[in-house]
Amino acid sequence: RLMVNVLVIIPARGGSKGIPRKNLRSLNGQPLISYCIRTALNSRYSPDVYVSSEDEEILSISESLGASIHLRSSELANDKATLDPVIYNAYQEICSKEGKQYDLIVTMQPTSPLLKVNTLDEAIGKIAKESAIDTIISAINDTHLTWNENGNEGYSPNYAERVNRQHLPPAYKETGGFLITKSTVINSETRIGENVHLSIIANQQEAIDIDGYQDWNLCEFYLKRKTIVIVVSGYNEIGLGHVYNTLILANEILNHRLVFLVDSKSQLALEKIRENNYEAYRQGSENIVDDIAKFNPSLIINDRLDTEESYVLQLKAIGAKVLNVEDLGPGSMLADRVINAIYPEKKKVANHYYGGEYFCAREEFFLVRDKEYSKDVKSVLISYGGVDPNNLTKKTLEAIYDYCVNKDIEINVIAGIGYGKYESLIRFGKVKIHKDVKNIAKHMHKADIAFSSAGRTVYELAIVGTPSIILAQNKRELTHFFASEQNGFINIGLGKEKSLDDIKNVFTELVSNYDKRVEMRNKMKKQDVLNGKRKVIKIINDLIEEL
Repeated sequence: RLMVNVLVIIPARGGSKGIPRKNLRSLNGQPLISYCIRTALNSRYSPDVYVSSEDEEILSISESLGASIHLRSSELANDKATLDPVIYNAYQEICSKEGKQYDLIVTMQPTSPLLKVNTLDEAIGKIAKESAIDTIISAINDTHLTWNENGNEGYSPNYAERVNRQHLPPAYKETGGFLITKSTVINSETRIGENVHLSIIANQQEAIDIDGYQDWNLCEFYLKRKTIVIVVSGYNEIGLGHVYNTLILANEILNHRLVFLVDSKSQLALEKIRENNYEAYRQGSENIVDDIAKFNPSLIINDRLDTEESYVLQLKAIGAKVLNVEDLGPGSMLADRVINAIYPEKKKVANHYYGGEYFCAREEFFLVRDKEYSKDVKSVLISYGGVDPNNLTKKTLEAIYDYCVNKDIEINVIAGIGYGKYESLIRFGKVKIHKDVKNIAKHMHKADIAFSSAGRTVYELAIVGTPSIILAQNKRELTHFFASEQNGFINIGLGKEKSLDDIKNVFTELVSNYDKRVEMRNKMKKQDVLNGKRKVIKIINDLIEEL
């Protein structure tokens, strides 16, 4: 770094009007002025940091925070006094006290508590290095369509034509972050030389200048904001159920920064998450924990099947809380919270929550109205998830297609994002195939009977109340306790082991048995599935409060 003598002066009057005693009020547990002092003291240019005030309490607290102090005269502490003479007076007296000359004088307002040290240092480095610059002022791009008042003539626009903001000539507004000037240009009248450079702050948070309570509350929000990393897997072999589940959670977490991280083989998951405009990355390090640590998270949410003890221990070593979803691995015993809506747990474990009451439904299912049930089956829905690795879609069609055509029963197939076996369905010409469905609830609502695997879809079917026949994709799905007779489902087991006659016989019996369908619907509607999301978000928020 450049060898340069830097003096930081922080003007802090005790008589603030907008927010009384503003400089000493607690912002997220710390006096407002402490943020500015800490930023200045952490500069790599090792400046002398002085707080100038007429208020003894401000000076005392500033000194305890590591700043030097300058007692301002009463004449320079009234409402009419501008900062130029205040800073010049303090500069002269500090030079005499320290017995040295300064190259740069930096004015920093306490009202910009979110300014980062790097932003300050970049500006100091620039003015120190470039002899042509006399003054650097922190500013923000504040380009808008603006108007002028023309006395009694009304108002006139400050623009030639109405265009989008990005096409207007830029307009910059000063922030209270810093005003840096060379000692050769400062005097009692001004701190601004002839050659001025603006340091444009791109980060909106850093540019916040507290003037009233709204600004204060906004700063408080950002200071309390945590970083949550959601680690999720999604690829052809396992589908995208984990991704959809974490997106539902993400949509409910509004007060914190969310970062998605997918493992190295989950390109499919990455594309789906980015499609929803979330910040998302793919594993780049050999150990995914190294990628997670870069974000310095306060909370890590894992939705990637079973975890190992070593993985969770590494996460906790980062200093973060850990919440795992659908995890039956040994790592689940070390997590701070575990939520298993689908899988049963053999014994009760503290901070483990399982069962349908912890399922998180998408917003569309909260808007589903009660359906009217027809005695005749007119429509069948087939939906086997995002990938359908065993092509149970084709197998089900082979079993029921001819029967449905003869009975004039409509068949709708919802193909997931990872389904790639469309050529196997070509011969079923009367089937309606729907790809990339945004609102599956309306298709479930229309159907009189549905076919599905035993994943999260069974909860959605229960919310709608559509009698359903379940074929599991794998042995793990056979443990999904919700897709059972007591909850209104006909679960015929592992799909690849069932014959076409097995599937057809169950289906045709259900078609002809209206009372059975009504009974299944009533059992489904008894389940408290819709409240699950609220419960899970409360668990997450309670965990964040522990941080």
